[in-house]
Amino acid sequence: MTGELQPSGDGDLVPPGELRASYADRDRVAEQLRIAAGDGRLDAEELDQRLEKALTARTYAELTALTRDLPAVGGTAGPPRELVRIDTGSGHAERSGRWVVPRRMDVRVRSGSTRLDFTEAVITQPLLRITAEVTGGGLRLITRPGIVVDADDISVHGGGVTLPEPPDPGAPVLLRVEIAGSVRGAGIIVGPPPPPRRPRRTFWQWLRRAPRPPAIAA
Repeated sequence: MTGELQPSGDGDLVPPGELRASYADRDRVAEQLRIAAGDGRLDAEELDQRLEKALTARTYAELTALTRDLPAVGGTAGPPRELVRIDTGSGHAERSGRWVVPRRMDVRVRSGSTRLDFTEAVITQPLLRITAEVTGGGLRLITRPGIVVDADDISVHGGGVTLPEPPDPGAPVLLRVEIAGSVRGAGIIVGPPPPPRRPRRTFWQWLRRAPRPPAIAA
């Protein structure tokens, strides 16, 4: 986005904001928006709205409006938010829906459970490092195509780590998750969402030979 004045068809100068944006200009702004979301400056809904406008913007002015309240990439507006900590005792912690994936996570699970659902997560960078300490209960990662999980740096003392089959070598990778830490008498399970399950019929439904209720997600 050079911002140079250019003559219009009738010889008048075109204001910089009215100059037409290129594919590279749109991509540059889209990347700035993704970085801002990863830093915690935009939530998932704001990111989606601005990305849609950025990819359909026609002029520099339309692109500038999308980043006016954001620092320039590499600026000094403060360090980005890189770390999310989750500490679960006897309860349950979950990240699901349109949550923004950070760069690092420290996850501690004692006797409860923690669930990280990536099926609708907003991915703004290619790598997530998780330090996990699971000493009871369990940690579960729900993945989707394009997410690869590496758990080679986990020490297991009772319990186990369950990983899906590795993807094909040529498959595109949206996010690589590297898990390090320890498992003691507990488990870490990684995989796609479980298939929908069909609830059991009640006694009266069975007696009337009523059909089974439709399947619901687990």
